[in-house]
Amino acid sequence: MTPPVVTLDPGLRDLRAADHLLLALAAELDDLPGDTFGCTHLVRGDRPRVVVSLALPTDAAFTAVRDRLAAHPMAYGRPDAVGRAVLFPGAAALTGTTTVGDVLATSAVDRVTVLGTPGPPGAATRIVTRGHVRPQWQQDGGLVLVCMPAAGGTLVPFEVPDPTPCCADH
Repeated sequence: MTPPVVTLDPGLRDLRAADHLLLALAAELDDLPGDTFGCTHLVRGDRPRVVVSLALPTDAAFTAVRDRLAAHPMAYGRPDAVGRAVLFPGAAALTGTTTVGDVLATSAVDRVTVLGTPGPPGAATRIVTRGHVRPQWQQDGGLVLVCMPAAGGTLVPFEVPDPTPCCADH
């Protein structure tokens, strides 16, 4: 069964602003069910932008959220199948240093992959989260955290928490 989804299109131009919006909405909707997914989606075309979606576990939760967000520009249904998860079950616990096994056991992440390697990392491999874990939905429906090698045999999520804007140094 596909969960009901509320999609907001506030005209955002970057992922960071979309992350902040999702986190602010979660704080405002402080009674969101723990198995809610909040994702960002890139919209291409004549007006490129980032939209956000909230996938809710039940029709009742969907109705409550839809009614509370009625003032926002809203659509229904998932914008695409490959969103980037900001809110997901277990996300709040993915801070500091953890292991691949813990990420898989305590969160909704289905797989961890490492750029440039053919196979998955071992369960005991440490991940330094930097407090910023943004797994991506893949076409097969799995939620995948993409990492890259870091110092001391650890991994870090591919997406950094505070990216340097293009052309920041000139």
